[in-house]
Amino acid sequence: MRLLTLFFTLFVALAFGEVHNEFITQKLIDSKIKIIDIRTIGEWKQTGIVQGSIPIEFFNEQGKYDVKAFMNKFQTVVKPDEKVALICNTGSRTKLVSEFLSTYYHYHVIDLQGGIQYAIGKGIKLTPYQAR
Repeated sequence: MRLLTLFFTLFVALAFGEVHNEFITQKLIDSKIKIIDIRTIGEWKQTGIVQGSIPIEFFNEQGKYDVKAFMNKFQTVVKPDEKVALICNTGSRTKLVSEFLSTYYHYHVIDLQGGIQYAIGKGIKLTPYQAR
């Protein structure tokens, strides 16, 4: 019976995503975890992006979104069992998108609190955005 309980507990833990809240650090960037930048194209052009991050716009300049288009791009770069970090401008959008990815797609997400503004304040080097 204990083995069955242990198996069920592990299955539930692996079957559902989770969200962790962290602040971005150089150590996190160096860990090579995929960082998805969900800001708008205009924001990427204005500040640049975290080196190595992958820009995939969730909300556009008008605040509209296309979940299907976002997920098509997202799923081409992030495997279902892979932990991923999300960054936006201040952390408010990543909170929503992290919960969405965790709840509906069972991803394990790190919500980078404070967003790119926190990164800038901590002196994290950004690189110019280049359209792909």
